[in-house]
Amino acid sequence: MPLSENEQRLLEQIERALVEDDPKFASTVRSTDPRTYLLRRVRRSAVVFLLGLAVLVVGVVLNRVPLTVILGILGFLMMLFAALRGAADLRRISGRDTGGRRPGGRGRSKGRSRTKAPFMERVEERWRRRWEDRS
Repeated sequence: MPLSENEQRLLEQIERALVEDDPKFASTVRSTDPRTYLLRRVRRSAVVFLLGLAVLVVGVVLNRVPLTVILGILGFLMMLFAALRGAADLRRISGRDTGGRRPGGRGRSKGRSRTKAPFMERVEERWRRRWEDRS
């Protein structure tokens, strides 16, 4: 959603005030790419995934019943966490993450998700057509 002229003017004023107040911080913020931070998180997720896999394998190799189960669950949870976090970060890097909203949409409204509304509309339309065809 584009900013209004008033909002753009206010943003520019804030930016100028920041540059005047702390030029070093302003240059640091301008030069920092958010993708660098996300790529770092993806790398960490990959490392945690591999550590989880190693914990899982160690649990299987040890072959002691209570320890195997505990290490298996711990390794699986580490791998699951790393995979979910890495996938979310990759989605944000690619620009496909819309914050839970459809692109161009207004998010959830009236307690219904946006994915269910079109389905229900189709079902209602089919129902109407059936009754109209019978008449």
